[in-house]
Amino acid sequence: MTVFNLANGITLFRILCSLLLLFCAPLSLPFYVLYTAAGLSDIFDGLIARKTNTATKFGAKLDALADIVFAAVCLIKLLPILNVPIWLYIWIAVITFIKAANIAAGYIRQKEFISVHSVMNKLTGGMLFVFPLTLTWIDLSYGAACLCGCNNSGCL
Repeated sequence: MTVFNLANGITLFRILCSLLLLFCAPLSLPFYVLYTAAGLSDIFDGLIARKTNTATKFGAKLDALADIVFAAVCLIKLLPILNVPIWLYIWIAVITFIKAANIAAGYIRQKEFISVHSVMNKLTGGMLFVFPLTLTWIDLSYGAACLCGCNNSGCL
């Protein structure tokens, strides 16, 4: 089994794009270009791994790490510039707690970290990805309410 393959290279590209976002002004053209490249790489790394039969546990863990880096960098860049209402912080905390509890329960039951890749989970992930791209023309409260409602209704 080889650790480096095309799919893992794409995942590493997502980590690089995420780290480069740290040096971009939020919601600027370079930010949007790197953000979009990182998001698209998240779609294609898994597709390519499955199509080329190169999916591995290492690749899955690398993908999870890339997702965490991408999300953390986006929060670092976006939260300071957004006027986030307190209700949204509460929703984020509740959703984070639920997701962490699900991950912990999966680990306790199966002795490995598991991630559910349901259609609704992918739909919500897509909505979450598009969300920062809409901040200039959709009010934060409306977009966030839609995302939080979907998360609360069992989409994740």
